[in-house]
Amino acid sequence: MEKRRTWYNRRGKSFLIFLFFFVCFSGVEAFGEKPQPNRVFSLVPYLKIASSLRFCNEKVPIENREIQERLEKELLLTLWNRPQVILWLKRSRRYLPVIENMLKRNHIPEDLKYVAIAESALRPHAGSRKGAVGFWQFMADTGRKYGLVINARIDERRNIVASTEAVIRYLKDLYQKFGSWTLAAAAFNMGEEGLMAEILEQGTRYYYRLYLPLETQRFIFRLVSIKLIFQDPERYGFELSEKDYYPPLSYERVEITCFQETPIRIIAQAAKTHFKMIKDLNPEIRGHYLAAGSHTVLIPKGASMGFHDRYQRYVKKFLAAQKEQVYIVREGDNLSAIAEKFDVPLPALLIWNRLDLKRPIHPGDRLIIYPKNSRSVEKDAFRGKQGNE
Repeated sequence: MEKRRTWYNRRGKSFLIFLFFFVCFSGVEAFGEKPQPNRVFSLVPYLKIASSLRFCNEKVPIENREIQERLEKELLLTLWNRPQVILWLKRSRRYLPVIENMLKRNHIPEDLKYVAIAESALRPHAGSRKGAVGFWQFMADTGRKYGLVINARIDERRNIVASTEAVIRYLKDLYQKFGSWTLAAAAFNMGEEGLMAEILEQGTRYYYRLYLPLETQRFIFRLVSIKLIFQDPERYGFELSEKDYYPPLSYERVEITCFQETPIRIIAQAAKTHFKMIKDLNPEIRGHYLAAGSHTVLIPKGASMGFHDRYQRYVKKFLAAQKEQVYIVREGDNLSAIAEKFDVPLPALLIWNRLDLKRPIHPGDRLIIYPKNSRSVEKDAFRGKQGNE
């Protein structure tokens, strides 16, 4: 009986798989619509590219059949990942105006904005296996070389303004070294020393004749593909209305001074918003606290009125609560036992005290602990505010 049931289950699964492919790919009308596979899946019409094509005002030799093939390959691969392109387009209104204005002010070709799309898909927290991070995928050493603050507390590779200022300085240096924006973009991708070595060995400075690492051989064509799509999204089947685009960044800047480590939640309270909003507007801030010192912080538009008075008030309450909630570590204590004793989550204990489970605590250490009853009022108030939003 069991064998027969198994046989029927297998036959049933096979039939469902067959039915799925039959409905998807046959000419039978499904759900009242006749399939139009050519309109949906054919990418061939999109390969008709104008013979006059430029990147950073430098000619792309599309009349060369090998160059044409390389460009068509990247264009097809880009178009095939349509959900990704849609996200690029939707994010573009949020970040590209910032990049475009900064490039224009510094007399950098606007086409180089597409580097940020190719490198990070306009995601501030994008990261690579090699350690590149942020909108422009800076490595830490290169980022610091061009003025970015990168440490355990702040990583400005994630800040759209700071990282774009750094990339402008970097691209200017690369252009001065190589004499071509196309080569500058290639050097940005593979490293200036590696590109210069290939130029010297191969005896040419013409990007389209250089044999480079495969990623860099594709890089300029990827940028050109993105440019073609962004210049005319409708031509490539991306029909977005104005409301489909994500809204531009909207914020105000405030200067604050932290006399000691200060929770980001206090800044959020002073800005009449929530923790996530402050983190989203300031992706360069790592962790849950701002280090002691002066900081420029972005807050929601309209929240600057009265911000500093509220900030000072919340800081005073925070400092008073800290004095009341100090626990002195005793012999035999461990973090798990302390968390259980005060009925608080262990991760919360780590956050409040900037602790690492790998580092032991010692008798006499002072820990800040916020019991549940000291947090419930704030939690309930936040819930009420959310309900009114």
